[in-house]
Amino acid sequence: MSHEHVSYLELLTRGAATEAYDRPVLLARASGAGPEALAELEEAKQLALRVRAELEGRRRREAELSALFATAHDLAGLRDLDAVLRAIVQRARALLGTECAYLSLNDPAAGDTYMRVTEGSVSARFQQLRLGMGEGLGGLVAQTARPYVTDDYFDDARFQHTRTIDTAVRDEGLVAILGVPLSLGSQVIGVLFAADRRARVFEREQVALLGSFAAHAAVAIDTANLLAETRSALAELERANDIIREHSGVIERASEVHDRLSELVLHGGGVHDVARAVSEVLGGTVEFTEEGAGTARRAGGHAVREGDDWVAAVSAGGETLGALVLHGQPDLDPVDQRTLERAALVTSLLLLARRSAGEAEQRVRGELLDDLLDAPDRDRRLLKERAARLRTDSEAPHVVLAARIDRAGGTADQDTGGRESADRQRLWSAATHLAATRRGLASARDGGTVLLLPLGPGESAAELARQTARGLGGTLREPVTVGASAPVRAPLDHPDQLAVAYEEARRCLDALRLLHRAGQGAAAEDLGFLGLLLADGRDIGGFVDRTVGQVVAYDRRRGTDLIRTMDAYFASGMSPARTKDELHVHVNTVAQRLERIGRLLGPDWQSPARALEIQLALRLHALADAVTTP
Repeated sequence: MSHEHVSYLELLTRGAATEAYDRPVLLARASGAGPEALAELEEAKQLALRVRAELEGRRRREAELSALFATAHDLAGLRDLDAVLRAIVQRARALLGTECAYLSLNDPAAGDTYMRVTEGSVSARFQQLRLGMGEGLGGLVAQTARPYVTDDYFDDARFQHTRTIDTAVRDEGLVAILGVPLSLGSQVIGVLFAADRRARVFEREQVALLGSFAAHAAVAIDTANLLAETRSALAELERANDIIREHSGVIERASEVHDRLSELVLHGGGVHDVARAVSEVLGGTVEFTEEGAGTARRAGGHAVREGDDWVAAVSAGGETLGALVLHGQPDLDPVDQRTLERAALVTSLLLLARRSAGEAEQRVRGELLDDLLDAPDRDRRLLKERAARLRTDSEAPHVVLAARIDRAGGTADQDTGGRESADRQRLWSAATHLAATRRGLASARDGGTVLLLPLGPGESAAELARQTARGLGGTLREPVTVGASAPVRAPLDHPDQLAVAYEEARRCLDALRLLHRAGQGAAAEDLGFLGLLLADGRDIGGFVDRTVGQVVAYDRRRGTDLIRTMDAYFASGMSPARTKDELHVHVNTVAQRLERIGRLLGPDWQSPARALEIQLALRLHALADAVTTP
């Protein structure tokens, strides 16, 4: 075997590029080889190139078969339809070497088609695209149930162009598109696409490969639908079987719970004793909660089902005091429902008795809070002694909350002067009860109520405000709006800070009402950039860090320029095509950067509300850099 033939074998062994196969012929020609030798070398080169092409084809087919096998394996263990469809789209994109792949499904109810899974897409408009039936390349595929490919989408007149579709495709920067049908029998349920942001020709083998992936995707959807129907049928059978099995013991349980509740009342039992007794009789877990009455309070004393739980409102005199919630018994017999309702009635009697005994203590709590707000210069030792007698935790961080009842159309009527006063009394009563259970303080003030509550472990001021709004609103059956201050550490050591915190809570309350968020609870941190104006701390750095801090840290750590990319993207109307002109980079570079930003900030970073806050944070970040740069 000649030296040149050995060279071709070496090139095949190490998988050299096509251009390397010309080198032995060039060397032979340069060394003066004769025509016969050169012809022999040329023939050997052509043979080697054919072998190389055959090896490349086999490797490609092996990769395709491996991907198809992996997809079939995913279908065999189908648990999450979205995960399987995403895996199919990802593999199609990788094997076809395209910059983007996506899958659309038909919506018969709406009469259109929507994007279900996208991979490599960076345009929010494209990802949310809905197409009318018969529109675009996808519509042509759905109509004919045949694959279609276009080398240049905008110059192709075979399908119906619309402004909506063309705008989204142009915004994504796509040029070459291949679409194959997702078919169940003779019905087309969607389309699987592979696309590039440059002109290219899709080979016949690639069309066939994408068709194989589309067949797998159709099987996945059909299998998931069948599984869902089977699970639903099994659940119905199980529920029916439970009803038959439990019905025989219902009357006996009702009699037992009646005897036990009567005994508890006679021997001075408490709310949790009632819950424990009913839990044992009904075979589930019953808990008393001051929240969560929900629809039960509108059911006229009847227990109602919420999800897998049963809820009975605990109320007296038109006021909801809480609810008994039964877990673990989703299919409750009507007699057992009445048992839960009787337990709720007994619980309301016990709570009213306890509330009467605690009214004097509640007044003392209100007086202490008034003194802390109005006369912070009083003897701190005496203030702490009064707080200790009320069992308050004076060393824990506390939050000042301003609460007010908010009805639709205003809080007061000119022709019902007594209603506003009655509202204040009801709100104060509910707030003082809440404060006592949380080891805090409450007082009527400025037409509403002010509370001083300790923060629980890991709890934030915003979470406490939302809990308080839900709790008071559920108790009063009225929307109660609650504004919260920033946490105050050891308030009895710094009573002068409480008046400042109360003013911040009132500003937050007023902001919620102006924003038409009646019945909600929030702290300044919940209100985004508006919170900067309300909070006394003006934590600009914290707002910037919460909003775009992950991107800033990534740029600093990797030496990238994602912050500047975001600036240019928003300045260009959120269009990748115009952004690349602003940054003087390729549209693929913009796409990769936006994809990275989405992974750092979350998939909804381009939604209107978040985009507004992100743009403000970018301006504040730029301003901070300008101020700190010498």
